[in-house]
Amino acid sequence: MIHYRGVYKAFDIPVLTGVDLQVEAGEMFALFGPSGTGKSVLLKTTLSLIVPDRGDVEVDGMSVYFGPVSNIEKIRRKIGYVFQHAALFDSLNVFENVAMGLPEDELARTPRKEVARRVWDALEIVNLEPREILSKLPSELSGGMKKRVGIARAIVGRPQILLWDEPTTGLDPINTAAVERLIKRLSGDLEVTSLLVTHDVEGGLQICDRVAMLHSGTLRFCGTPEEFRNSPDNVVRAFVDRAAAAAALDMAVT
Repeated sequence: MIHYRGVYKAFDIPVLTGVDLQVEAGEMFALFGPSGTGKSVLLKTTLSLIVPDRGDVEVDGMSVYFGPVSNIEKIRRKIGYVFQHAALFDSLNVFENVAMGLPEDELARTPRKEVARRVWDALEIVNLEPREILSKLPSELSGGMKKRVGIARAIVGRPQILLWDEPTTGLDPINTAAVERLIKRLSGDLEVTSLLVTHDVEGGLQICDRVAMLHSGTLRFCGTPEEFRNSPDNVVRAFVDRAAAAAALDMAVT
């Protein structure tokens, strides 16, 4: 469903240096790696939010960078993007924020009653009560509720693919676990392909079919969660141990 082919990207210094990775249709896939190793950059190349210096991305058989320009619009219609920190519009209420997840032309031609129904359904799917929050501004929501509104915006357009960019950043361990359970449920219930960039390694290992690790701009590991836990690679091993220690510290503090 998603194929990254030799993706390179530099911002003064190299960030991605030839990433080759394939995510299969219907798969729940997690991408790990130290901060600054290019995880979110790679995710954004899927939608041409960041343009690679070299290489290509194919989505459902369509080239993002070497096909016709119309490919980008078709690809974006297939994808829902959950931004880090939710990225809600402060001046728009919940209804307006979620409706923004519909393609612009579709939003313009769809009767408001149908838009309202779609927004209502999306909020219910992420376990929010529409009556209570439709008219609220983001500043009136808790951190966990903002995350869920961001997810509702990503799914309201009924995508085939969901891209999750650090969806649990800033949440406490209890809300992190709740959002991860929601991610797992949505991926199954909506029958979508999910690519999850996350710093919560243990959570990602519990909910995903396969995982990969970026290190110094390249793909260091790709395989099952069990293979990742038991990898003989010293770099992977050190990363797993650090992540486990950080998770234990978070739980102790909480």
